Amino acid sequence: MHLNLPDKRYYGIGEVAEAFKVNTSLIRFWEKEFDVIQPKKNAKGNRKFTPEDIKNLELIYHLVKERGFTLEGAKTHLKEEKHKTLSNFEIIRKLEGVKAKLINLKNQL
Repeated sequence: MHLNLPDKRYYGIGEVAEAFKVNTSLIRFWEKEFDVIQPKKNAKGNRKFTPEDIKNLELIYHLVKERGFTLEGAKTHLKEEKHKTLSNFEIIRKLEGVKAKLINLKNQL
């Protein structure tokens, strides 16, 4: 999954949910379930997700939606092997980006 989010310091829950193509309720649920997701909240209680939150949400999405982990399995995996999983995940995402650019170049020829 390639997220289409502009570079910003903070993202609202609506734009985060739209980028992941999920409901805002799922983002709130994951926030409660995974302690690595800790958005800032303004005086009105609106969530403001940082780029670090987005990276963690991407990893959770990858584990749960793409690899089929249960929530408990994803939590355990994150606690025990977060660094290794994150490194592998970042490599996969970079390769997907390179692939998309190459396909784009091929289509322009």
